[in-house]
Order: sequence, then structure tokens, then C-alpha cells
Amino acid sequence: QVRLVESGGGLVQAGGSLRLSCTLSRLTFSNYAMGWFRQAPGKDREFVAVISWSGGSIDYADSVKGRFTISRDNAKNTVYLQMNSLKPEDTAVYYCAADLKFRAVRSGTSDYWGQGTQVTVSS
Repeated sequence: QVRLVESGGGLVQAGGSLRLSCTLSRLTFSNYAMGWFRQAPGKDREFVAVISWSGGSIDYADSVKGRFTISRDNAKNTVYLQMNSLKPEDTAVYYCAADLKFRAVRSGTSDYWGQGTQVTVSS
């Protein structure tokens, strides 16, 4: 069974940093585009960042550009989201997504999703 497992969430003060990790199992990780989405209470899930299988193509939501960095280590089957200068409005459950197609991840229609990890930013 394909599994995406996120980790690294937690409680942090505004201005602080967190690094999320997501590990993919049962698939050839290096074939897959990977992404991060988030969902705050009462809001729709929204795109955060996406990275192509090679790392050569990356895109971010405008709300996180310059603060968040997505990266991947294909040897470890892991994608990361480094989050700096966190704001209370970044509070959400963060989900990892995987798909063979970059556009599918970017559009939120990935084949595979993780269970999510909570990020809470206090003011």
C-alpha cells in the first residue's frame, strides 16, 4: 500500500521556523512530483509548494514565496518544506501530495495524499 507520511509539525511562535518532512513508500520516489498543501479550519485546502521529480521545477503560492522552501532528497525518498518567518495565518494542517505529473500536484489533483501534520503559529 502506498504511504505518504508527514512529520515535523508543531507549535511555534510567530517569526519562528519549522521543517516538515514527507516520506513516500511503495513507489519509486524519484519518478514523482511532490507537493505541499494546507488547510486551515473552516477554509478550503490550498496549494503551498510543488517540486518536480528532478527538483528542476519548483513553484510556490504567493503567500509563502520568500519564506518557504521546498526541496527533496531522492536517496531518502523524502520531500521537505522549510518554513521560515512563520505567521499566525500559516496555521493549518499541512498535507503532502505525490503524482507522476507536476501539473496534477500543482492543481491539487494528485493521486496520493498524506494524512497531514498540524502546524500552529502563535502570535
